[in-house]
Amino acid sequence: MRHKKSPANRSLRVADQIQRDLAELIRELKDPRVGLVTLNAVEVSPDYAHAKIYFSQLIGDNEACTTALNEAAGWLRNGLFKRLAIHTVPTLHFVYDRTTERAADLSALIARANATRAADTDE
Repeated sequence: MRHKKSPANRSLRVADQIQRDLAELIRELKDPRVGLVTLNAVEVSPDYAHAKIYFSQLIGDNEACTTALNEAAGWLRNGLFKRLAIHTVPTLHFVYDRTTERAADLSALIARANATRAADTDE
C-alpha cells in the first residue's frame, strides 16, 4: 500500500524547483536594471495559481529591479512552463526582501554598542 504524500510537502518541492529554475532564467535576462539577484524564498499558493518570489540584490536600485522582474514575469513564467512538469505554472510576483539589509544594520548596531562598551570599560 502506498502512502500519500502531504500536499504541503509537494508545495515545498514545487516552490524549491521554481526557485532553482528562476535563478537560471533570471541570469538570462538582458535588462540592465536587474543586477546580481539572489532568490531568498518562494511561496506558492495552495492552488499553484500564484507564487511570491522574495529576492535581494547586492548592487543597484531595488525598486527598479523589482519593476524589471515584474515586467519580465511573463517571459520568466513561460520559461518555467517549459521546465516544470506541473499542470499550472503560477503567476509570478516579485517582492524585494529587506532581511539581509536589516541583518547588516543590526550587526552594525551591535558592533557599535560593543565598541562603545569596550571604550567605556577602558576609561
